[in-house]
Amino acid sequence: QMQLVESGGGSAQPGGSLRPSCLMTETVFVSMAWYRPAPGKERELVASISRGRTPTFYADSVKCRFTIPRGDAKNLVNLQMNNLKPEDTAVYYCKEATGNMWPWGRGPQVTVSS
Repeated sequence: QMQLVESGGGSAQPGGSLRPSCLMTETVFVSMAWYRPAPGKERELVASISRGRTPTFYADSVKCRFTIPRGDAKNLVNLQMNNLKPEDTAVYYCKEATGNMWPWGRGPQVTVSS
């Protein structure tokens, strides 16, 4: 069965970079997204890509800093996080952008501090 294996979190200083990854154990061409908890919400959409792996959305708070690289393997959905800020500290979750095909994973922890 499909599993989303999330990894690649860690700690970074402000201005640093991290690259969480999401490995799809099956190659399924669906739109994918990264989420994180947000005040007043269970989660907020951070970034998403179409099933063709073109970007469809970046939250204003991460625009021009985060990208989902388009050159990665089809079964990898990475989140390239540059110029990190302390407010980016969160658990990040990878999941399909629409619907609820698969359960939420554990998510990699990203911590940004001096």
